Amino acid sequence: MNGILATLRRELFAYFFSPLAYVILTFFLFINGHFFWNIVEALSDPRFTGQITPFQAFFQSSWLFLLFITPMLTMRLLSEERKAGTIESLMTAPVTEIEVVLGKFLAAFLFYAFLWLPTAAYAVIIARSSDVDWGPIAAGYLGVAGVGALFLAIGVFGSSFTKNQIVAAIMTFCLLLFLLTLFFLIEPSASGFWKDMLDYVNIFDHLDEFGKGVVDTRRLVFYFSTAALFLFLSARALEAKKWR
Repeated sequence: MNGILATLRRELFAYFFSPLAYVILTFFLFINGHFFWNIVEALSDPRFTGQITPFQAFFQSSWLFLLFITPMLTMRLLSEERKAGTIESLMTAPVTEIEVVLGKFLAAFLFYAFLWLPTAAYAVIIARSSDVDWGPIAAGYLGVAGVGALFLAIGVFGSSFTKNQIVAAIMTFCLLLFLLTLFFLIEPSASGFWKDMLDYVNIFDHLDEFGKGVVDTRRLVFYFSTAALFLFLSARALEAKKWR
C-alpha cells in the first residue's frame, strides 16, 4: 500500500505541475464545451421532434473524447520511465510492479476525473432555465468514470511496451479503436453466443443506457474486471522488462 501511495503522489505531482497537463485540460474543456453548446443549440431548434435530452446526447458521444484524451494521459506513464532509465531505480526500491502500475493508474484516473469535474457546471447552467433530472446525469457520469477506468487501464498497458511516448499513444489509440469498432466489424454476421457477447462489450450501448439513467451493474463489472486484467498484464510486462 505504501508503494501505491508513493507512486500516486509522485505521478499526481507530475500531472499537476506539467504544462502539458494544462494544455490537455484547456483543449478538453474547450472542445467539450463547444460540443455541448452545439448539442443544446440543435435540440433547441423547434424543428427537432426527438425525445433525447442534451445530457443524454452528451454522454452518448463521450467515447469520442475518451478515444483521444486517454492516449495523451497515459502515454508517458511507463514509457517515460523506461526512456529516462529511472524504471531500473524504481524497481530496485521496496515497491512491487503491481504497486507501481496501480499508483500510476490511480493518478491518471484522478486527473481524468479532474478533467470532467468542470463539466458539472453544464448541468447547473441548464437547471437555471429548465427542469433537470439529476438521476440520469449522475448515472451518465458513473458511465464516463467506468469507461474511463477501462480505457486508462488499456493506456497503461500500451505504455508498458515501449520507451517511445508517441508509439505508446498510437498503440493505445489502436487498441481503443479496435474495442469500439469490434461490434460493427463482427455483429452483422454474429448470432447466438457471439452476438450476446458483442452486445455485452458494446461501449456505445453502455453509454446510451447510462445517459438514460439506467445503471446496469453488469457494465460496471465488465469495466473494472477488464481494467484489472490490463493492469495485471501491465505489471507482468513491467516485470519482464526488468530482467532484460
